[in-house]
Amino acid sequence: MSPGGGGGGTTAETVGGAGGVSGVSGSGKSTLVREVLSHNITSRIGTAKKRARKSDFYGCDNIEGIQSITRVLEVDQTPIGKTPRSCPATYVGFWDAIRKLFAATSEASIRGYAASRFSFNTGAGRCPVCEGQGMTRVEMNFLPDVKVLCDDCNGARFDRETLSIQWRGKNIGEVLAMPVDEAVDFFEAHPAVHHALRLMQDVGLGYLTLGQHSPTLSGGEAQRLKLVTELSKAKPTRDNPDGRRSKHNHTLYLLDEPTVGLHMADVEKLIRVLHRLVAAGHSVIVIEHNLDLLAECDWLVDIGPEGGDKGGQVVAQGTPATVAKRKRSKTGQYLAGLLG
Repeated sequence: MSPGGGGGGTTAETVGGAGGVSGVSGSGKSTLVREVLSHNITSRIGTAKKRARKSDFYGCDNIEGIQSITRVLEVDQTPIGKTPRSCPATYVGFWDAIRKLFAATSEASIRGYAASRFSFNTGAGRCPVCEGQGMTRVEMNFLPDVKVLCDDCNGARFDRETLSIQWRGKNIGEVLAMPVDEAVDFFEAHPAVHHALRLMQDVGLGYLTLGQHSPTLSGGEAQRLKLVTELSKAKPTRDNPDGRRSKHNHTLYLLDEPTVGLHMADVEKLIRVLHRLVAAGHSVIVIEHNLDLLAECDWLVDIGPEGGDKGGQVVAQGTPATVAKRKRSKTGQYLAGLLG
């Protein structure tokens, strides 16, 4: 198959589970996944009529097996937020549950504080000096502006009255400053919060604080937080202990070189996260050079044989063990050494 081109009797097929697209740089991996697969599947989700019109496919004649896919999501390493207002607790989505816990305390009820009082984005409870950011900007002549801790709240984001409300011996600012590893035990009795915190711990983000400013997160940390957000949607129940998706909720996750910039230990954690997505009944396709991640895939498609004009062909496909036997595949040659 020549990604980006049309015709020629080609068929791209999506398979449930974990798939990998490999090949030398410039061989057409991103074109295949992001322009052919993503573009065609996204444009046909929920439109049975369009699925049947093969002539409308871009870059291939047809894509089989997409009838069950309800969503396509590209998970990259772009920042999860550009302002200090964004943090892991708000991005993953369990901060609202924490605000409700504080609003339900006796002291908050006596004072008439609702859950909105414990929001650092709006409302009367946030620090009036830094407006809930925990930091203030200092203008520097002839130099970039500098951000420092707010003198009024000392980075806690809330005013004194709001910080006087305590739940289990801690105020809302102390909870924001709490590392995930500590918060897992602190919120053990509250499944809505505990489930998301355990996921963050499982992907190796236990050292982050709940209120850590999003701009300070690395690309790999941001990517794993996005995956945690997805995993948190598949909550285990008594009837569904594995949190598997329903037949009407099948997401295809696309990741373009997710191991870039990650340490080997972080790669291992990323692999475990992707396994959990597949175990929940979703499909994952990764564009990758990392052999450890490629060896974990159910099916590989190796593009090549070279880059540029000499690329765009499927030189090998199959299980990692099968691709490792294809001498024409450069990826297969290295996989053979790993698997051997």
